Amino acid sequence: MKVTKINLQEYLKKYFGFSKFKGLQKDAIESLIEGNDTFVVMPTGGGKSLIYQLPALILEGTAIVVSPLIALMKNQVDAIRGISSEHGIAHVLNSSLNKGEIARVKGDIENGITKLLYVAPESLTKEENIEFLKKQKISFFAIDEAHCISEWGHDFRPEYRNLRNIIHKIGKFPIIGLTATATEKVQEDILKNLGITEARTFKASFNRANLFYEVKPKSKDVDKDIIRFIRNYKGKSGIIYCLSRKKVEEIAQVLQVNGIKAVPYHAGLDAKTRAKHQDMFLMEDIDVVVATIAFGMGIDKPDVRFVIHHDIPKSLESYYQETGRAGRDGGEGYCLAYYSYKDIEKLEKFLSGKPVAEQEIGNALLQEVVSYAETSMSRRKFLLHYFGEEFDEVNGEGADMDDNMRNPKKRTEAMKQVQTLLKVVKKTKEEYRAKEIINTLIGKENALLVSHKTHLQSIFGIGKEHDDKYWMGLIRQVIVAGLLKKEIEQYGVLKLSKEGKDFLEKPHSFLMTEDHVYNEDNDSGIIVNAKGSGASVDEELMSLLKDLRKKVSKKLGVPPFVVFQDPSLEDMTLKYPVNMAELSNVHGVGDGKAKKYGKEFVELISVYVAENDITRPDDLIVKSTGVNSGLKLYIIQNTDKKLPLADIAHSKGLEMGELVKVMEQIIYSGTKINIDYCIDELLDEEQQEEILDYFMEAESDRIQLALDEFDGDYDDEELRLMRIKFISEVAN
Repeated sequence: MKVTKINLQEYLKKYFGFSKFKGLQKDAIESLIEGNDTFVVMPTGGGKSLIYQLPALILEGTAIVVSPLIALMKNQVDAIRGISSEHGIAHVLNSSLNKGEIARVKGDIENGITKLLYVAPESLTKEENIEFLKKQKISFFAIDEAHCISEWGHDFRPEYRNLRNIIHKIGKFPIIGLTATATEKVQEDILKNLGITEARTFKASFNRANLFYEVKPKSKDVDKDIIRFIRNYKGKSGIIYCLSRKKVEEIAQVLQVNGIKAVPYHAGLDAKTRAKHQDMFLMEDIDVVVATIAFGMGIDKPDVRFVIHHDIPKSLESYYQETGRAGRDGGEGYCLAYYSYKDIEKLEKFLSGKPVAEQEIGNALLQEVVSYAETSMSRRKFLLHYFGEEFDEVNGEGADMDDNMRNPKKRTEAMKQVQTLLKVVKKTKEEYRAKEIINTLIGKENALLVSHKTHLQSIFGIGKEHDDKYWMGLIRQVIVAGLLKKEIEQYGVLKLSKEGKDFLEKPHSFLMTEDHVYNEDNDSGIIVNAKGSGASVDEELMSLLKDLRKKVSKKLGVPPFVVFQDPSLEDMTLKYPVNMAELSNVHGVGDGKAKKYGKEFVELISVYVAENDITRPDDLIVKSTGVNSGLKLYIIQNTDKKLPLADIAHSKGLEMGELVKVMEQIIYSGTKINIDYCIDELLDEEQQEEILDYFMEAESDRIQLALDEFDGDYDDEELRLMRIKFISEVAN
């Protein structure tokens, strides 16, 4: 059935009240109405669902829409019912229906009332549903969230793999696949697995020019940073994504006790609670949803003003889709992600239990996330390149909308290094992934290089004047510049592009942007201030506080760090505490320490504030949910009972290292713990004395310095436990 352009416009107005189509909508709709297999790649908020909804309403018969999420189906069915007087115009067929409801759905389809039937892939595989649909008039099949079909997609669902066979069992119909995020590899996979390799493809730009992208190093102070950020968006809607249910609950609680209207959302909550929390968000009874990735697919809330990733996601597709829920109305959308390589290591550990093929895919996707987080080039250019789209980072729309472009890093000439890199790729016959190329450059042998005899070639070690991080950063930038490309079939293998070969023939200037340094060497066991928060230390006050600390430490005959550590002094220069209550809210201080050492410090700060006419910041006191204080109390009580530390850790589901960190927080905030009973089992009297003497004389209590000093005589755990004993006895 051919529909004229005028008709399409009229139908759009009649059913949806819009006077014009967005972007590629019209062309894709015409393709489907003409009976062609069609494939649509369009970012979140681009109006994908209308591309199959309008043809379904126009054509004879029922359109079958395969969708992975029940919440998403419900939203869309409600929306379609809202534009028609006929309740049965749209239905859901899934496991949530009882027998009577299923009979009603089938009756409406048989009577030609239903134009759109939303089904989960599992429901479509049921034999009775296949037999029923064989006898009905079907207009076409729409596969929504089509990336679920690909193992390379961020949300792979094995049940999607069988869709082609099921559709063929029912009959021959046009198929439309739709996705909001897909790399070239995933697109190829979708077309092949749906059996629509000849489909007409419509790919919209992935550039969301109104979104601002920022990545911050994740410090131990991340909760406070998030609260500060949200307070700048008072009364506005936002989503915070976490990877675990436990973290979702914790963050939601912390926000609630700090006066932010927030609710948790994850698959562990019952369906009723999830639906209630989702509705509260849509109806603006609350401002923030803290969620796992179970939340958001098909949440059609146009005015989400910020999306925060407390944990970096497992793939750039997930990240792109989740950030895409901000600013769908074209207004401001702030996308903030916290990055720590430790989180990546956790995800790698999680992958290690999976089958080898899945591990390889998962690790390849994770490395792309690392590259994005650590890069100093335009984040928009990096993201769009990942999805196979070029972007002009100088004149493109939204060019300055990310942290790297607002605060550009230093750039250095790297023409010679690019030549060296491309030469190594060529000489190793374009067979290696980035890791092997880097090992060849820095001269580091591994089994693969030895088996290929690469370690015997003249190029082995040719780039050892730079380290692996430098070469990794350069490879990322060279790929985005188009001189190297990653082979789609052998994911991650580097090949020279035509431009790369031309560069080797005629080298030209290549400015390399220096990468961010994510330094997480903070082993002091206290919470440090998030440097990324934009606050800067008052150097003059810092100098006065250090002088006072030296004076106090000399008077008491203890090292300065025993009085207050540097991060605590830094926090004093940001908060300017002028009484004891305020001082106890400084990082690493607490009531005990404030009482013991604080009087002279608050007096000094009061005078400094008055003399320099300083406007103090609004006090940002992050109230604890009591979870941490409960844990600390448990540890204090059970060390008093002389319970083995391993048993204390085990009973609270902690690793030994995590327990030690909490103990460090306890003693650094001024409370005493006696762990002599377990130290006596590890070290004799002489050894203990040697370590205590070291800490008494040391300039700093950093564990790395102690490890260097003792040169392997004691391990990390022994020194940490001795530091706890030392601070407890000398400081508290």
